[in-house]
Amino acid sequence: MKELKEKEIWFVTGSQHLYGPETLKQVKDNSEEIAEGLNASDAIPVKIVFKSVLTTPDEIYNCCLEANTDNNCIGLITWMHTFSPSKMWIQGLSILSKPFAHLHTQYNRDIPWSEIDMDFMNLNQSAHGGREFGFICTRLRLNRKVIVGHWKDEKVRKTLGSWTRSAVGYNESKNLKICRFGDNMRHVAVTEGDKVEAQKILGWQVNYHGVGDLVVSMDSITEQEIDSLMDVYAVEYKLADKTNSNIRYQAKIELGMKKFLDANGYKAFTTNFEDLHGLKQLPGLASQRLMEQGYGFGAEGDWKQSALVRIMKVMSAGMKGGCSFMEDYTYHLDPACPSVLSAHMLEICPSIAKETPSIEVHPLGIGGKDAPARFVFDVPEGEGINATLVDMGGRMRMIVNPVTVITPKALPKLPVARALWVPQPNLEIGAAAWILAGGAHHTSFSMALNKECLEDFAEMVGVEFVTIENTTTISDFKKELKWNDLYYHLAKGL
Repeated sequence: MKELKEKEIWFVTGSQHLYGPETLKQVKDNSEEIAEGLNASDAIPVKIVFKSVLTTPDEIYNCCLEANTDNNCIGLITWMHTFSPSKMWIQGLSILSKPFAHLHTQYNRDIPWSEIDMDFMNLNQSAHGGREFGFICTRLRLNRKVIVGHWKDEKVRKTLGSWTRSAVGYNESKNLKICRFGDNMRHVAVTEGDKVEAQKILGWQVNYHGVGDLVVSMDSITEQEIDSLMDVYAVEYKLADKTNSNIRYQAKIELGMKKFLDANGYKAFTTNFEDLHGLKQLPGLASQRLMEQGYGFGAEGDWKQSALVRIMKVMSAGMKGGCSFMEDYTYHLDPACPSVLSAHMLEICPSIAKETPSIEVHPLGIGGKDAPARFVFDVPEGEGINATLVDMGGRMRMIVNPVTVITPKALPKLPVARALWVPQPNLEIGAAAWILAGGAHHTSFSMALNKECLEDFAEMVGVEFVTIENTTTISDFKKELKWNDLYYHLAKGL
């Protein structure tokens, strides 16, 4: 949460010199008060900084240019207190590379019925000026968030706070480096994708490293370092045997992997159980622990989900609910409550655990390696979202499905972390729509973020966004996918 407060959203106000210095001073005073009020709100996790009242094309252009080059600035909030002729905004908005939200509010909440006069009307023209600003943004075909309501309204502040988290995700995306230990799982299609296009559009640097690079880093880890980490395991989790060699090996992987990732600036990584030359075990507990510390992870070389996990972790910093790599594994098709048992062989983040996880060692049953240690736990009941990114050839598609996590029956013979949930609107439609959209079996799951936060992020980075929710019907969903295909093909030529 401290890291989020170091990020700034600049609050800028549009006006013009027509109103004179006295009015512009009032505009500035009101703007500062609004910015201070938003900055003090617990609903908004980043710093809101009042920047300026912009009254000329040059002021607007220079503000946008400064925002582009300021590393602390991750976006803008624009407000039209008065009327701001929008031709002034064309040059500045055309070069702006940071996301922005149009806060369509006004300083006063109520109309002062018995006292309102022309001076009041000339000063408080948000209803008027906001439409002028909105036109030029639409004319320029700019993606932005429009938030309507009084700035003291808690709903407005929560919506704005959610948008700022999306802006944090955008900033992370544009600076994200992903390490692939080994390649993708052989013959699997959905984990592939255009890494050059991903860097061009999303900013991701996706780099390959042989597993031998990890082994070299692991070989530099001392027994004393492993002992210290085993002490951490014993304090923070349920650990029956601190001397277990398989658990100690996972600690060695964790330390070696973290050392390598940090030395090379990586915030996300992938592994692949088909590419473990030089490793005795598939990184299980090690991957789970690193996810808990904020790194993104994708199994079987799935770099897209690794990136999404990292971005969603950054977006949800300080929130309750956690975020993890996930996979839809098997179905419970009882007509009374059709549901999905989601898990993975090993790699589910303990940030979504219901209770303190236990560290256990069991055979993996696949890959031909030693039995790896892993966390075992259930996920608590509640609302969550399941999201995935797939490469549609020429564009990325994000698919989001809200789910309700429920309590499973006892699973004494399944030694993995797991969640049982019912997708919206139900399993029948939810699974069919997911498959029709080309949704991956790998996902990023969160009980902290909501659909709107990911939708805002997708719009910021220019990724197609489709959602499967309670109002979804298969007939309408098929039409939406066809319309989207048409739009994205046409948009390339516009």
